[in-house]
Amino acid sequence: MRKYTSAWLIAIIILSVLLSGCTRSGGSTKIELGEVTRSVFYAPQYVALANGYFKNEGLDVELRTTAGGDKTMTALLSGAIDIALVGAETSIYVSQQGSDDPVISFADLTQTDGTFLVARKEVQNFKWDSLKGSEFLGQRKGGMPQMAGEFTLKKFGIDPHKDLELIQNVDFANIPAAFISGTGDYVQLFEPQASILEKTGQGHVIASFGTESGKLPYTVYMTKKSYLTEHSEQVQKFTNAIRKAQVWVKDHTPEEIAKTVAPFFKDTDQAILVSSIKRYKEQGTYADSPVLSEDSWNNLLNVMSSAGELKQRIPVTQLVDNTYATKALQSH
Repeated sequence: MRKYTSAWLIAIIILSVLLSGCTRSGGSTKIELGEVTRSVFYAPQYVALANGYFKNEGLDVELRTTAGGDKTMTALLSGAIDIALVGAETSIYVSQQGSDDPVISFADLTQTDGTFLVARKEVQNFKWDSLKGSEFLGQRKGGMPQMAGEFTLKKFGIDPHKDLELIQNVDFANIPAAFISGTGDYVQLFEPQASILEKTGQGHVIASFGTESGKLPYTVYMTKKSYLTEHSEQVQKFTNAIRKAQVWVKDHTPEEIAKTVAPFFKDTDQAILVSSIKRYKEQGTYADSPVLSEDSWNNLLNVMSSAGELKQRIPVTQLVDNTYATKALQSH
């Protein structure tokens, strides 16, 4: 009898250890969230954390910056993170390589490209064709910033690989520093880097790639299909929190948003945060809804096809599950 009792005790201890990886004190469910970079581009996410929307849903979300789309996807596929905030194109790349456990997007966060065209010198009456023959400091090949940038340039009759001296050998994190040090006549930058360069007089924002490239599922929340199946309730709660944050961001001023997300940008001047958020709000970058639309998905396929990165068109229903986003809309 004692032998069986010991076996039960051992089983209970093992089960407790396993469960401890899923829950924390207070009964909240732990979710490991990886973001592709730290940026005010993702302001609604930081609002959800700062305002306690995840906690109100019974979730303990641990955020980490996984620095790059390839590293973020590796972390997701390996199980190092549960949910990834990354460009929707990454799920297509995984699908093109073949996967028994596909990566599914379930909530939209940003609906336009987040980069701006920054010139070294102030430009009056800017026209896109003035870029021809210039030295252009671009982004990583195959990444959404570069593909959306190329899509825009082609829209204005510019072949980025023939009409420009295109530089793509600089790591994402080092692009602003490379431009400041003298590389390139023009550069493609996210906020707050664009506003920082303007404030210091080292660059001038002259156009928006987000405005010109149209609606895109630029940065979305995604996870493996197996995780959706096993943790459906948690994913719904996560999406509910994001939806609350989207509504809050829509209803509040750049100044109010900047104050709320400031703890996530301790080294960034408050005025720069306000300027960055104002730009994104004015061009409709922050998604009003977590639902990923078929039109924006099809535009993504067009952008990838134009960049030569799409093997075949994939219907939105194959890699997107809007069930959670639709339910979040109905509840909030």
